[in-house]
Amino acid sequence: MKISDEKGTAETRKMTVIKKNVCCDAVYVNAAKIFQFIHNKKPKERTLVRYGDGSVSPMLTLKDECSQRLSYNLAFSALKYQDLLEEILLDSQVYSCHSIPAELTSLLLVLLYDLQDRKFEARVISDEEEPIAEVREMENFLFRFRIKLAAALARCRIKYDAISIEYFIPETLKKHEQRTSALPLCAWINTLKTSFEDAFEDLESEGFSEVESVSDLKGYTYCLDQLCHNVLFFPSSLKDELLDLDLFADCRLLLQDKSRSLAVHSVQALLGTDDDVIMAHLGSHLTVAHMSALRNDSTSKIFVCGVKSSAKADELEDLFEHMGCKNIQLLNEDFTEIEPKDPRFQNAKVILLIPRCSGLGFSNPIDFILTEHGDAGLLKDLFQGSVSKDKLRTLAERQLNELMHAMKFHVQSIVYCTSSVYPEENEEVVQKALECAVKVKKLIPFRPIPPAFSECSNPDSCTDPFFKIEPSEVSSGCFLAVIARETDSSENMSTKDVLSNAAAKGLLLDSMLGTSEEEEMQEKVVTQRRSDTAEVSKRKAVSNRKAVSNRKAVVPEAVSKLKEMNSNQPTSHIQLKKPTIEPGSDKGVSKVPKHTTVVKVDGKQTQARQLTQARQPTQARQPTQARQPTQDRKPCTDDRKTLALKIVEIVFPQRHSPRLADYVTLLQSRQMNRSLRDRESPPPVSDVDKPTVLRNSQPEL
Repeated sequence: MKISDEKGTAETRKMTVIKKNVCCDAVYVNAAKIFQFIHNKKPKERTLVRYGDGSVSPMLTLKDECSQRLSYNLAFSALKYQDLLEEILLDSQVYSCHSIPAELTSLLLVLLYDLQDRKFEARVISDEEEPIAEVREMENFLFRFRIKLAAALARCRIKYDAISIEYFIPETLKKHEQRTSALPLCAWINTLKTSFEDAFEDLESEGFSEVESVSDLKGYTYCLDQLCHNVLFFPSSLKDELLDLDLFADCRLLLQDKSRSLAVHSVQALLGTDDDVIMAHLGSHLTVAHMSALRNDSTSKIFVCGVKSSAKADELEDLFEHMGCKNIQLLNEDFTEIEPKDPRFQNAKVILLIPRCSGLGFSNPIDFILTEHGDAGLLKDLFQGSVSKDKLRTLAERQLNELMHAMKFHVQSIVYCTSSVYPEENEEVVQKALECAVKVKKLIPFRPIPPAFSECSNPDSCTDPFFKIEPSEVSSGCFLAVIARETDSSENMSTKDVLSNAAAKGLLLDSMLGTSEEEEMQEKVVTQRRSDTAEVSKRKAVSNRKAVSNRKAVVPEAVSKLKEMNSNQPTSHIQLKKPTIEPGSDKGVSKVPKHTTVVKVDGKQTQARQLTQARQPTQARQPTQARQPTQDRKPCTDDRKTLALKIVEIVFPQRHSPRLADYVTLLQSRQMNRSLRDRESPPPVSDVDKPTVLRNSQPEL
């Protein structure tokens, strides 16, 4: 029973494949349009077969992807064997003896290739198919001369000693097709419709088993990608069978080239929970859906630019709904038409830019044209093995403009991805954009960083900021660059470094920078003096108490002097409460509250030194104008209580994000304080005593 089921399933799949390869008249018409645009034009003296005007890229009228793929396959095959097909027409005298309009020559070559591919047998035409007069006329014409055409083909093979017609394909193109045929199939798990465990169980139920690497892929096997955690590889020979599985029919597994998976995973590694993404181009709807699946566990939105028509938007919405996507917002404007300060993008943190490129790094050109909305001229470039300089320059200029426009948005990073093998579209575009961004002073400069595809990858170990994969039998070619805005380096710079950079740019005077260095040295000296003073004060603690009692009441004098000095300063760092007059006192002696403080800002002791100087004995200080003769003062009476000032140091924490303007203001304040201190010489270190507090004791007379 199991064998019969497997046989029936295989027969059904075989019939499905045959049905897909049946061409209708519309497929031939579209293939002729494509070939007219990409055919190899020869010099006039060598032109024996005339073609119509095909300078404009054709617009396909077919809607289903299967018919479009058949049209491109027929057109590309006619291009590969153009010289052989023309020689068959001329050698059989079918073309020279009959007047064929130039507008129908492309259709004639497409039909001739399909006829010889069917071994010159008649085509099976469906009754439901709508006939096209030109197709039927050219097809009947060729079928009437099929014997002459077959004989001409045989003579060409004998002439060139060709076992098969593949002999006439250029060697570079032949190697490319061999590499493409061996390329493993890449698919990603759509977590919007299934889980990893369920996907693996479904594959095992279909007879698939997991292997370690791509080199071990044989038969019904698969392996996991090392960079993208939700990407699987399958043998290339299982494409038709995979498409018939329910996993692919229900969009739980989706076939797509690995290069696009690398792009969306690098974006995912740069995003937070609520960050939005801007996709500058629609490209493949599979890339948009993959980005949506990776952002399913967040509240972010995915903005897709360039959806022009409402019909296209409706089509995409149906596709995304079938895939389970709900966080996608389609925009009809082109990316370059959108203002960088658009309020819709206030939460956007990353821009994914996959511009239109030459695409020669992509292994399957027809898949690239269909999925990435590429130009049909890629088939001609692939046949020739290179891209013309004019076309390459035009593509590079467009890519540079789009990347420069992306840098104007208030985003943190930009992911730039191409399928090109040319540096003009890859490294040179990024380097030019970075150089242009430096010249724009209003923009915070960007810098390239190595991409990170998952939590396990270590981008710091990469020396090359650009990620490149050369086309091979394992993967298509890919170029990936991640550029991020530079962080404010002042957060990690010291005060001295910030001032040095400011002076180098002409924002500070050299005198201000030198003053700052002098004050730093003074701070060190003050710190050493404080430690020495503390040791001296410990040894003189008892004697200080007696000396203080013999001193006259100098607190009012110190307070008045301090107020006078502070009034001359623009910014005061000390706030003292007004002295209160004790009721019932004879002379109105000022009384200072206990908790008067001296504030220390950034380690400065300016006011503290002034206050200490005010409390020194009269004979140890220089005479000033505010000083009164000692004999004019009356000694304190017994009922008078003298309170000393208590010095308390308060150190404020440094600011985390210093700005240049704050340092300039601080330097100006320090300069003015320094000028005030220079008016009066500081007391010697040996005469500085530790301030003490009189605990309501009566002064000795």
